[in-house]
Amino acid sequence: MGNYNIKTDEKWQSKWEKDKLYKFDNSKLDKKLYTLEMFSYPSGSKLHAGHWFNYGPVDSWARMKRMEGYNVFQPMGFDAFGLPAENYAIKTGIHPKDSTFKNIETMEKQLRAMGAMFNWENEVITCSPDYYKWTQWVFLKLYEKGLAYKKKAPVNWCPSCNTVLANEQVLDGKCERCDSAVEKKDLEQWFLKITDYADELLEKLDDLDWPERTKAMQRHWIGKSTGADVTFKVVDSEIEFNVFTTRVDTLFGVTYVVLAPENELVDNLTTDEHKTEVEAYKIQAQNQSDIERQSITREKTGVFTGSYATNPINGKKVPIWVGDYVLNTYGTGCVMAVPAHDERDFAFATKYSLPIDRVIEGGDSLPFTDYGKLVNSEDFNGLYGEKAKEAIVNKLEETKFGKKKTNYRLRDWLVSRQRYWGAPIPIVHCDKCGTVPVPYDQLPVELPYNVEFSPDGESPLAKCDDFINTTCPVCGGHAKREADTLDTFVCSSWYYLRYPDNKNDKEPFNKELINKMLPVDKYVGGPEHACMHLLYARFVTKALRDMGYLNFDEPFKSLVHQGLILGPDGLKMSKSKGNTISPDDYINKYGSDVFRMYLMFGFDYTEGGAWSDDTIKSIARFVDRVERIIGSCENEITDASNNKTSMDKEEKELNYVRNHTIKAVTEDADKFQFNTSIARMMEFTNALSKYTASKSTKNSAFLKECIVDFIKLLAPFAPHFSEELWELHGFNSSVFNTKWPSFDKKALVKDEIEMAIQINGKVKAKINVPSSSSEDEIKEISLNNEDVKKHIEGKTIRKVIVIKNRLVNIVAN
Repeated sequence: MGNYNIKTDEKWQSKWEKDKLYKFDNSKLDKKLYTLEMFSYPSGSKLHAGHWFNYGPVDSWARMKRMEGYNVFQPMGFDAFGLPAENYAIKTGIHPKDSTFKNIETMEKQLRAMGAMFNWENEVITCSPDYYKWTQWVFLKLYEKGLAYKKKAPVNWCPSCNTVLANEQVLDGKCERCDSAVEKKDLEQWFLKITDYADELLEKLDDLDWPERTKAMQRHWIGKSTGADVTFKVVDSEIEFNVFTTRVDTLFGVTYVVLAPENELVDNLTTDEHKTEVEAYKIQAQNQSDIERQSITREKTGVFTGSYATNPINGKKVPIWVGDYVLNTYGTGCVMAVPAHDERDFAFATKYSLPIDRVIEGGDSLPFTDYGKLVNSEDFNGLYGEKAKEAIVNKLEETKFGKKKTNYRLRDWLVSRQRYWGAPIPIVHCDKCGTVPVPYDQLPVELPYNVEFSPDGESPLAKCDDFINTTCPVCGGHAKREADTLDTFVCSSWYYLRYPDNKNDKEPFNKELINKMLPVDKYVGGPEHACMHLLYARFVTKALRDMGYLNFDEPFKSLVHQGLILGPDGLKMSKSKGNTISPDDYINKYGSDVFRMYLMFGFDYTEGGAWSDDTIKSIARFVDRVERIIGSCENEITDASNNKTSMDKEEKELNYVRNHTIKAVTEDADKFQFNTSIARMMEFTNALSKYTASKSTKNSAFLKECIVDFIKLLAPFAPHFSEELWELHGFNSSVFNTKWPSFDKKALVKDEIEMAIQINGKVKAKINVPSSSSEDEIKEISLNNEDVKKHIEGKTIRKVIVIKNRLVNIVAN
């Protein structure tokens, strides 16, 4: 190891802190750059390699942008409410507040040891009353706007966590946190009306500089589909029900209809002889998650109600079934089945021996699911696709049995949680006045400390008399507080708005300041948040805009997802596998810059990969080599006795590499291609080493320019090490107060180029030719090369092919 180590880190971190080097100047917003990494959850006591991979490289990008002249705002905080801290408390008896703040203290120290430019004076911690006061304010504003409401609904219930989960928190029918099978329950819950913004959430995606895969995931989750509502009348009854379909052109092929087991019509339509079977089926369906029920690989099941409906287009009587593959929360909770033209319906009809009537021409076999000419469709025979749809909808509208309709897969955001460690919902329930919002001047509704929070299915706050019993803000009578807490995603749905104005105790943020600071210019975090946090933040931004608080449409202009760092075994890191990597061990041994550069060089930033000790050792050797090469030049670059105005061949070659490196590093780092950026600097190092070793008399002024540019290029990637090199070469101010190097286009045009010479397809020699050489001149130089002469002696030259700037191929026999 050279002289760079953890002591170097500590020296420069102390100096940066003392000089307030990275303090953000909010009076100069004309070239602001709001850089934000998704804040971490302090569930563990320490940062892991994944945190470092999220934060370190982004800080390097931000440092480069600072040197390019941007006024960088890069805050940091903690997403501190949530189940992990509460579950830990249940296991250990340590209160969630105590463990959370202890973990935050540890993680703050680690983040500071990273040497990032975090604006710590703007820190936010979501479990602090001075933050969640304003989370409650956001909730109340949404409530005032009619975007927050409470209703009884079937919800996802995790029996292990003893709380409700949003649809987005259920993965393959299991709780994303504990992997327990999710159940269905009917509970009174709070929802936010994200569906009111479904169209805009969909349409504005096209304008965002986001990964296409993330935008596609949101489009799928929102799930807009245009079709028609068709009204079916129950035979021998006044009951009617609507079916939503995107394929109204297949209406003549309907041979049965299916209701969701939860649909309120089921009980009314089930005949006595089928009641026992239907009731048993309903109970069975309650234990299945929505995702399981919709799985395309799962066998479809159902039971007959005993009732029939009339197809409104042709008057045919069709049986009414109950099937768990139909969801009551999508469309109308009823579907029409066209087994000849739908794979799911075909499998169901085949299983239960139901009719299969073809009404679309085409295909060698059924089901045929594409569009085609209508057949067996009376007056509509011969129509195709959209024309067929339009004609049939017009007919239904005439007869009052249908209309055009747009549906969405997106459901309203369920935000109630029956747990303790979260922001209390600022609502009271009064027998006289009903549901009453807590007045703004009474915020925050503080979370009490002394609460029994062992999960038993009831909200822990409901058992805390001091909290639950209160006075109605309207009538002054006795009332009870809302006992549920808010989903932690509500806390993170607006945190980016609080950072620039985190000390404001009069409002969540100053409107004038925030409209200048936002939206976030570069947002970085994991792709797992595509259909949760990223969608929720967009919704809250749009809602606050419509209330007059914001003048922008989207919270995050540009989004980057970092990849996943795996254990040395190639598996996801976990304590149970014993493959976790502690950054602290490596930082203590090599220093934080070596660890940072390893993460950037060893992995594609958006892909990640498996950890390797060998690669970090090679980065440590690279740092040592840089120190030796630049140290060896110290005397010469301060010696002005040899300052030539012209460059010789070796200097031109080094100047080419220097300018090529500046260009490549600038372009690649801006695209978060940090691995290739560092590779280019390694090439620059090789060129410097070659020049200093081969030249007995060096051009001191030129060499100094090269060294200065090299340290500047290295600075964002190895900030502490570069500051040390900068100081050792006599510079008093920080390297980060200097201007990012620019490249000279002329220097990228070489006087000479190296070309390979092939004889009959095999390389036999290499030549250097002036870059201005004509094709004939290159041929002449090639044929006169001594090595070439040996290989073509006695042979007839059939052809000489010149590929400009690359090679010469001589065909001879």
